[in-house]
Amino acid sequence: MKKTLRKIFDMKEKEPEQNEPEPIMHTTQPAETMQSDPESDTESDNTQELQQELEESKKKFLYLFSDFENFKRNTAKERVDLISTAGREILTALLPIIDDFDRAQKNGALTEGTTLIHHKLANLIRSKGLVMFETNAGDDFDADRHEAIAEIPAPTNELKGKIVDVTEQGYTLGERIIRYAKVVVGK
Repeated sequence: MKKTLRKIFDMKEKEPEQNEPEPIMHTTQPAETMQSDPESDTESDNTQELQQELEESKKKFLYLFSDFENFKRNTAKERVDLISTAGREILTALLPIIDDFDRAQKNGALTEGTTLIHHKLANLIRSKGLVMFETNAGDDFDADRHEAIAEIPAPTNELKGKIVDVTEQGYTLGERIIRYAKVVVGK
């Protein structure tokens, strides 16, 4: 297609060789008294009209071509996004299971076998691109990453407007936040 476009543009740049040369008029009359030939006027008008049509066609073609290139670029970007987040629903469904394992591990309720299962599951979701972003007590509250589920009086003045407790960690898949960290904020 690009070769065809190049041929069209090259044709415009080259002057057609089939045009008849303008006749050379030898006359002794002054230029003011010479009358123009009506046939040559219509030919020049036709040539100008054809040139204008050609220019308009080129502009339309360039617009269509650029629109098509934008479409291809956007489609490729959407495809990459879709592939990178293809398992989002399944990974989101696994998050409560991971939370239960984390709670059991904090309370020391995991046996050796369940600890192995927890690690394998954590490694599996990490390999699929799901990453936990760390949120700790004492961090500043960020509405773009955290979801405040409660607001309690701050135990110290330093924790006012900051995170007092984290109930669930937040996760990202690629660059998108899959789940916001659920936190308790001090007031």
